[in-house]
Amino acid sequence: MLIALHKRARTTPAVRAEIAASREPVAVLARRYNVSEATIRKWRARDDFYDRPHTAHRLQTTLTPAQEAIAVYLCCSLLLSLDDLLAVMREFVCPNVSRSGLDRCLRRHGVGNLRNLLPPPEKAAHKPFKAYLPGYLHMDVKYLP
Repeated sequence: MLIALHKRARTTPAVRAEIAASREPVAVLARRYNVSEATIRKWRARDDFYDRPHTAHRLQTTLTPAQEAIAVYLCCSLLLSLDDLLAVMREFVCPNVSRSGLDRCLRRHGVGNLRNLLPPPEKAAHKPFKAYLPGYLHMDVKYLP
């Protein structure tokens, strides 16, 4: 596994494995590796020694999954702009939804851009001549001797 450590990292996966395998007291290991005792306890309790992601496991949102489904359905079926959809959602579904939260919800579900939801305009078929009724008829007559 490829890891990227910052310049002042005090532990590496190899050092963390040594900490977990060692039977020395926590205070001794903390002094040896110049880390806190809480860090030593943390690495002793883990089975893997690589950094875990720091992103949230649960999104902070005011809408429940059912309310998100309602917002997506309204956006797709009625083709409402974000501000109009926000007014509808605040009035009938969730009064404390924010504009940015609703926008993130729509983007997450792939309906953030209203132009992509509109059907493409139909192009007129190519016609070689104009299709209109003639108004006047001009005729040249040639007399032969």
